[in-house]
Parts: sequence; C-alpha cells; structure tokens
Amino acid sequence: MDRRRLLLILAVFVAVIGTALVFLYVKGADKRANNQYDNVSVLKATANISAGETYDSALSAGKVSLQPVPKNQLIEGYQTTTTALKGKIASVQIFAGQQIISSQFGNGTQVAATTNLPIPKGMIAISVQLSDPDRVAGNVYAGSRVAVFTTGLGGPGKPATTPTAGKGDQTALMLPNVLVLNVGDPAQSTATTTTTDGTQTTETLPRTLLTLAVNQKDAQKIILAAKTGTETITFALLTDTSQVHKGPGTTLQKLFK
Repeated sequence: MDRRRLLLILAVFVAVIGTALVFLYVKGADKRANNQYDNVSVLKATANISAGETYDSALSAGKVSLQPVPKNQLIEGYQTTTTALKGKIASVQIFAGQQIISSQFGNGTQVAATTNLPIPKGMIAISVQLSDPDRVAGNVYAGSRVAVFTTGLGGPGKPATTPTAGKGDQTALMLPNVLVLNVGDPAQSTATTTTTDGTQTTETLPRTLLTLAVNQKDAQKIILAAKTGTETITFALLTDTSQVHKGPGTTLQKLFK
C-alpha cells in the first residue's frame, strides 16, 4: 500500500513539473512572437529629404510621418514623436521608406559628404526596382541576404537573349549572396500585355526600390540584368542553412526533366 501511494505521489509530482514546463514554454513562445510581430509607431520618410533640408520644412511638406514598424526591424536612434527633431537639419540625404533616426539630423548647416547607409568597406550601393513576387512577397528587409536570379539572359556561358525569345528563355543564379541595405515603400505601377489575338490586359503591381551592397563587378551585372528586357531579376531570401550554387540554368526544354 505504501509503495502504491509513493508511486501515486511521484506521478502527481511529474505531472505538476510537466505542466509547469509546458506553461513556461508557451509563455516564452508568446513573448518571442510578440517581440517579432508587435509594431512600434516610428518616424519614416514618405518622400526623399535632401541633405541640408530642415526637419520642420520636411514635416510641413508631409515628407515625414509616424508609421508602424515591427520591433525586430527598428534601427538604433528611431524616433517615436514628430517633435523630437524640430529645429534640426538633415545632414545626409534620406530616401522615401527609410526610418528617421537621430544621427541623420544635426544642429548646424554642415552637410555630410557620405551617407547613412551602412555600406560595407570597399563596396558600393545600387538600387533595383522589383515587384512583390520578385522580392519574396515583401519578406525582404534591410539586413536580409538574398540570392539574385535572372531570367531570359541566356544563363552561364550562354549568349544573351531577351525574355521574349521563346526557346532561349532561361533562369539561372547570377549572384549567390547579396546584402540588402534598404527597402523603400511600395509604389503602384501598371504593366500591359498583349495576347496573340490582340487582346490587351493591364495589371497593377506594387513595385519597390531595394538598395544593395555590392562590388563594382556585381553592380555591373545587376545593372545590365535590370536594364535588359523586363522582369529579369528575382530575389530569393537566404537563411543560415540555405544552399545555392551557380550552374547551368533551367530552360523550357529542361523544365519537366
């Protein structure tokens, strides 16, 4: 009888410990989820602000407003009120869609000759404009790492073709790992396509400017790809375990092999 009672007490003890551990895990998961998805209203530029422009004039012109930003995307020096920077002067150019941070503004008239973008040493910054499907449905943020694919450019070792070249169309990896410095706000654009029977269809797609950190050689590749035909660049979001490698591209003939 004593042994049975002892086993019962141990079972109750184990159940209590298990319940407590589950509670702590769920509580921690809720906290992590809240930290990731909770938004904070911070100042963002709604239009470009020139270096030397006063904060007051930018605010009056509607170039600055409070907008929600996820907690895990806040940049050091972010501002939560429209009054904190009054009387300040922009020391660098600020692009539409950027968060407004204190280091972008100063008290004097001196204008910085550099930029507030965190460009790695030895690299340069360039921007490309992509639609939502080509930027992973809006899941690419400042600090993301992306692989850059091209379509319709012939692929590695192949002659260049345009996206409308039919059998020559090919999708291939161009750059395996590129740092995203900044993501602007989406802007609406329209694209019109014509079918073989002459029917035209107009589609409205949001397009976004994404600023990348690259060396000169990679910058030339991206610029050429972006200006050859239309919709030739697609980003793939990378994680620490993503595996991508350069190689022969995929053509229409290989699509189902």
